[in-house]
Amino acid sequence: QVQLVESGGGLVQAGGSLRLSCAASGRTFSTYAMGWFRQALGKEREFVSAIRWSGGRTYYADSVKGRFTISRENAKNTMYLQMNSLKPEDTAVYVCAVMSTAAASTTSAFGYDYWGQGTQVTVSS
Repeated sequence: QVQLVESGGGLVQAGGSLRLSCAASGRTFSTYAMGWFRQALGKEREFVSAIRWSGGRTYYADSVKGRFTISRENAKNTMYLQMNSLKPEDTAVYVCAVMSTAAASTTSAFGYDYWGQGTQVTVSS
């Protein structure tokens, strides 16, 4: 089992920045990748970004490219999402997830085995 705890969400004005963290504990030695997904009120969950734990290859949704940066700190089993130039449409609950094996695309929720509870990000206009 892997436990995930997100932090760093909050309320920010448009154009502002936030940094989300996702701390993993438990059976983290089998992590293939970690990702961020978000779900806005009344909308389906969507992929935001992902990073391979070994090698650090990154993936981004088109809607956040150039504004968000994903990173990880292996020694701390922690993943980060630096979000800059935030827009009201970025408002959502952001959830981190762990993919244990390369069973699916890192951009698909189906490949992720463990999920956090989420942290709310609200961007005001």
